[in-house]
Amino acid sequence: MQAVLDAMTGKSIDGLTAVEARKQPTPADAVKIVMTKKLGKLPIADAMMKVEDKTYGPNHNAVRIYTPKGIGPFPVVLYFHGGGWVIGTIDAYDASPRAIANASGAIVVAASYRQAPENKFPTAHDDAFVAYMWTIANAASFGGDATRIAIVGESAGGNLAFDTAIRARDEKVQTPVQLTLIYPIAGSDMTTASYVTNEFAKPLSKAMMMWFVDNVFASKADAKDPRIDLVSRIDLAGLPPTTVITAEIDPLRSEGMKLAANLKAAGIKVDAIDYKGVTHEFFGMGVAVAKAKLAEQAVGKDLKTAFANTKKVAAK
Repeated sequence: MQAVLDAMTGKSIDGLTAVEARKQPTPADAVKIVMTKKLGKLPIADAMMKVEDKTYGPNHNAVRIYTPKGIGPFPVVLYFHGGGWVIGTIDAYDASPRAIANASGAIVVAASYRQAPENKFPTAHDDAFVAYMWTIANAASFGGDATRIAIVGESAGGNLAFDTAIRARDEKVQTPVQLTLIYPIAGSDMTTASYVTNEFAKPLSKAMMMWFVDNVFASKADAKDPRIDLVSRIDLAGLPPTTVITAEIDPLRSEGMKLAANLKAAGIKVDAIDYKGVTHEFFGMGVAVAKAKLAEQAVGKDLKTAFANTKKVAAK
């Protein structure tokens, strides 16, 4: 983990415009530097799956579909990337859906969404629900089983994943069979214990979270919207089994752990795992960080269990 942090370059985004921030090197770039030094070359992307780019919805947002080798129909994971709803891309987060597909044996649909400040809250949340409905409607066309769909999200994407599951429940459409939240944005309080301890952490600091708030919301009061401030919600009943991954060196750790506790109190089956000695964004770094590999395997195991508990449709 320290080697990855040492390899991170670029400016702190809290002093940049959104356009400038999107051009900065990413944690994924740091992993490539570490692995190039170790192997003498760039690591080769997993070739044991089909990767296909499409678009979804009326705004033609990009979606990337990762299909494992084998005979379908496969269960499906809808994945939302991080980046504070401002700077992430499906390219920058390519390693995570690959790892999830390998660990779960499922097709992973990595969906992009419109970002702030050009598209303020709740645009990304609305896009995420459109992506979910599109995935259900189109799963069979790319070898997926529409009856076995889970939702996974990292950071800001974890927030989108949770809100999509809540909205599916409330609008009485098909609910996901499992929900995975990887160090999710789940609160609006920046005075929690983890914010204090990790105020100046890399690759995510308190100042960066404040920058995201300034870019995403028309008003700071919007950060207390129940779609953002998940830890204040009391309407948690009826959600699927949920995995919550948190990292020790992360301002978001406290709110992720609080959300997991709230879900348990509401009677939801929860697998909450806190990884010591790693930072925000560690998931997907399994080629370089041992704890990341363990987290990827844990997520895959929980997804497999959820899919096994849901009857598979017959292959056509």
